[in-house]
Amino acid sequence: MYDMIIIGSGPAGLAAAIYAARAELGFVVIEQSSVSGGQVLQTYEVDNYPGIPGVSGHDLSERMRAHCDKLGVRFINEEVRTVIKQDDIFRVTTWEKNVYEARTVIAATGASHSTLDVPGEEAFAGMGVSYCATCDGAFFKDGTCAVVGGGDVAVEDAIYLSKLCRKVYLIHRRDQFRAAGTLVSEAQRKDNIEFVTNTVVRSIQGGSKVEKLEIENKETGQISELPCDGVFIAVGIRPASGLFTELAVTNEGGYLIAGETCETTCRGLYAAGDVRAKQLRQIITAAADGANAVTSALKIL
Repeated sequence: MYDMIIIGSGPAGLAAAIYAARAELGFVVIEQSSVSGGQVLQTYEVDNYPGIPGVSGHDLSERMRAHCDKLGVRFINEEVRTVIKQDDIFRVTTWEKNVYEARTVIAATGASHSTLDVPGEEAFAGMGVSYCATCDGAFFKDGTCAVVGGGDVAVEDAIYLSKLCRKVYLIHRRDQFRAAGTLVSEAQRKDNIEFVTNTVVRSIQGGSKVEKLEIENKETGQISELPCDGVFIAVGIRPASGLFTELAVTNEGGYLIAGETCETTCRGLYAAGDVRAKQLRQIITAAADGANAVTSALKIL
């Protein structure tokens, strides 16, 4: 029986582990991947984490994991299958058929960006392909970028990038945007944003980094090339909240509803990082969630 089980080893889970260790709790971190770090591992360079500008995502993850190892944190490399609560005790079962019990659980399972699933997308991840304009936009200052998507996030990304880039293409597969009308109007007023509608990306191409997109006009069938330095894909995010949907309330997007204390509607279950419903999903806010979640859990332990 543990005081706490932390599910996930991205920045939220690792920060929670550090705070739990310092609080001398009996706990364990269950991580699906054999390498800690979560989405940070896909980030070529992190330039907005205080104190260590320009650090690679891999190096930042290694430092966080090393901090945990120094504190003697126990990690279990297994994939969680179910999480249930019985008589104030959480039972966490893995696909390896092991069962772990604890009085509290921190859901730090993160989220994943929806992908285009086109040739070149995976190969150029971190080398011109990005899923976060606020994270990576500064690397394309005065360059030419494309944003793919038609919702609020895509249009907001295009507006944000227009302040940094010489040229921004906003590519959408339809002629009407799902984004709020006010956002679309603001983007239309930007001289350096060009709307490319009824168009899909067929492939992402380049040498050592992104150099161009192969695009297809859905109305005419015409295939052409669009030169660019980077492409920001904003076609949705999928929170990894499936393990907890029967325990706690989620919003319409599937994110676990929890405030700054990270407390969910299920007593003893805390949501930290990208799986939590919140305004900003960044490394720094994930780490803050991990600390808050442990601090909240201490009140009932």
